[in-house]
Amino acid sequence: MSYQQQYERWLRSPALSPQEKAELEAMAQDPKEVEDRFFSLLEFGTAGLRGVMGLGLRRMNLHVIRHATQAFAQVILAEGPQEAARGVAICYDCRVNSQAFARAAAGVMAGNGIPVRLFEEMRPTPELSFAVREYGCVAGLNVTASHNPPEYNGYKVYWSDGAQLPPRHAAAIAAQMEKLDVFDDIQSMDYDQALAQGMITLMGKETDEKFLGHVLDQINDKAAVAQVADTFRMVYTPFHGTGYQQIPYVLGQLGIKHLHCVPEQMVIDGTFPTVKSPNPETPESFALAAELAKQVDAQFILGSDPDADRVAIQVKDKDGQYVQISGNQTGVLLLDYLIGAKKRAGTLPADAVALKSLVTTDMARVVAEKNGVKSYNTFTGFKFMAEKKNQLEAAGQGHVIFSYEESIGYMIGDYIRDKDAVTAALLLTEMTAWYAAQGMTLLDAMEALYEKYGHYAEKTLNLVMPGLEGMANMKALMASLRQTPPTQIAGTPVNLQRDYQDGTQRDTATGQTTAMELVGSNVLSYVLADETTIVVRPSGTEPKIKVYLLAQGPDGAACQEKITKYAAWAEGLKELAN
Repeated sequence: MSYQQQYERWLRSPALSPQEKAELEAMAQDPKEVEDRFFSLLEFGTAGLRGVMGLGLRRMNLHVIRHATQAFAQVILAEGPQEAARGVAICYDCRVNSQAFARAAAGVMAGNGIPVRLFEEMRPTPELSFAVREYGCVAGLNVTASHNPPEYNGYKVYWSDGAQLPPRHAAAIAAQMEKLDVFDDIQSMDYDQALAQGMITLMGKETDEKFLGHVLDQINDKAAVAQVADTFRMVYTPFHGTGYQQIPYVLGQLGIKHLHCVPEQMVIDGTFPTVKSPNPETPESFALAAELAKQVDAQFILGSDPDADRVAIQVKDKDGQYVQISGNQTGVLLLDYLIGAKKRAGTLPADAVALKSLVTTDMARVVAEKNGVKSYNTFTGFKFMAEKKNQLEAAGQGHVIFSYEESIGYMIGDYIRDKDAVTAALLLTEMTAWYAAQGMTLLDAMEALYEKYGHYAEKTLNLVMPGLEGMANMKALMASLRQTPPTQIAGTPVNLQRDYQDGTQRDTATGQTTAMELVGSNVLSYVLADETTIVVRPSGTEPKIKVYLLAQGPDGAACQEKITKYAAWAEGLKELAN
C-alpha cells in the first residue's frame, strides 16, 4: 500500500476521533508531510519506538502504541501460557500523552489475557526495571522519550531480567508489526473494565519503598557526609520530570542538610518550558540551576533527565563558575571512588568487575585494572551491559559493581538492569561530600586521577541527518566507510580498522584480519598510530551519526590537540553521505 493509500485509509478509519481526522485533513495539500508520516512504519529498534507525536504510521500516537503493544503481546504469548501469566509491568514519564499511551498499552495487554502491573502515576525509569524483577514479570514497557525535545515520545520494552529487550526479541516484535494491521488486528480491553476485573493492578508506595530500600543500601560512607553536612550545599533539578520526589528523598536519607531544588523545574510539565531541551548532558540546560547555585553559594549541582535514568553534574571552580563534568569523567571519578569506598568498608567483592561501552573512555579500564578490578567493553546500550553482567555472574566469572556509558548513564547494584539516576545521584553526592571532607572539589579529584592513571580527553560529534533524505545519507555514509576504509585520518596512519557488524579487525600494516569478541552492531572503529581511537555509529534513537573521539597523551594539552585535529576530520564525514 502506498503512503497516499495509507493516508486515505487512516482518514476513513472509524478508529479515529473527529479531532484526529481534522489533523489529517489539514495536511491534505502537503504531499511531503503526508509522505513523511505514512511512507512506512515507525521503526521498532532494539530501543523500542521513539518519534515525534502526531498522527501517522511514522508518528507516536495511540494507534501506533496499540499496534506495537499487540505485536509485543503476541511475542509474549508465544512463550507459552505460564510465561504470559507472569504479566507485564508498565511505567510512564511526565511527557505529554505518556499516561494515555501507557493506559492504551495496558488495555491491549489485558485484551490479550496478559495481566498488567501499572504504576498509578509517573515513575523513574529504573523503578520499572526493578518492578519487572521484583514481581517476576515476563516483560515490561515504559512510555518515555528520555531527554528528547518535548514534541517526542517513546516506548521502551523490557524482558524478564529487567533489561531492555535483546535484539532477537526486538526483531520478533518488528516482524509482528509488519504482519498486523494497525487497526483491524488489535485486541484491547477498556481501561476501567480491565481495572475492575483485576487484569490491571496499580503499583504505588509499596513498590517505591522496596525500590528505595535497595537504593539506600548502596550508601558506602555516611560518616563522610556527616562530617561536612553543615557546610556542604548543593542544587538539584529534575528538569520538570520524574526524579522530583525520589532523588531529594534519598539525598535527605544520605544526610544532606542543605539541598536546594530549582523551584521552577520541580513543577511537572511535559512541555519543559524552562529549557530548550531537557537534556542534562547539555551545560546550557543548567542555567536556572547555576543561577540558584550562585545565590546559595553551592559547591555542587546535580540534574536528572525527565525519566530519571541519566544524571549530570556541575561543580564550582576556583573562579566561582559552575563547570560541567563530562559523562566520561563522571564515570571515571565514580568508579575510582566506589572501588576505594568499598575497599575501606570491606565490601569490595574479590571478583569485582566494571563494564563500559566501547565508545566510553579507556581511562575507565585503566582505573579498574590498576585496582585489581576486571574490565569489559560492551556495545552501546544498557541491555548489552545487563546481558554481560548476567552472563559473568551466572558463570561465576565475576561480580559487576559498576557499569556506565559516556552519555551520563550509570548502573549500580543488583536490583535493576538499566541506567539509574536515583542511585547514581545518591552516590555522586556521597562522593562529592567525601572529597569535600578531604578539602578537594571534583575538579581537584579529576586532576589527581589524571596524574595517577594518565591523561585522556574525549569528544562526541553529532552529525544530524533528519528526514527521509537523512536516513538515506546515514546509510550512505556507513556504506562508504566500509567500501573504502580510511588508512589515514588527518595525516595520522590508521593501525587497526574494526567493523563490529561482522566482528572483524584488520591490521593495516600486515593486512591480517582477525575476529573480535563483539559482533553484530553497525559500528566502525579506527585505532590510530598516536593511540587515538575514533568510533562511528548511527544513533539508535535519533536521526544522526555519532562520532566519538577518544584520545590519550602525555598531558591534557596534547590530548586536546588530538581532539581538535580529528574533530575537523569528523565534521567532514557528511560529504561522504552525499
